[in-house]
Amino acid sequence: MRYWLMKSEPECYGIDHLAKEPKKITPWDGVRNYQARNMMRDEMKKGDLAFFYHSNANPPGIAGVVEVVKQGYPDHTAFDPTDEHYDPKSDPDNPRWFMVDVKLKQKFKQEISLKELRDNPGLEAMQLLKKGNRLSVMPVEKQHWDVIMNILG
Repeated sequence: MRYWLMKSEPECYGIDHLAKEPKKITPWDGVRNYQARNMMRDEMKKGDLAFFYHSNANPPGIAGVVEVVKQGYPDHTAFDPTDEHYDPKSDPDNPRWFMVDVKLKQKFKQEISLKELRDNPGLEAMQLLKKGNRLSVMPVEKQHWDVIMNILG
């Protein structure tokens, strides 16, 4: 099993939106970065766990945990001209963008803020905390996952 962090803006789609979905499952669509796409397409596997991170929030932070319940498949929003994630260069016969389905496993009672992550010993090397990191999907090392889960008590 691998561990991940997936960012979403809570005003667009936050953990509370996911909690209201039927079966608490949603496709993680709209990712338009090749490195993040490659991870979702090639590396994320059914059963992997990910932190649901609220980005562009006040404060930003980890809101809970999701599980990958469907491995990478073509992101259909890229083919729909009425969708905000439409990409006219994406072809259904040779898709450019991929997504995974995730299921809510745990919503934290209190989010773990970015500041709290930065202040926590043992997370200095975490990819999220590295300067200039803007990826919306990124791997999380097992040791970092364990440190963060231990913050919850």
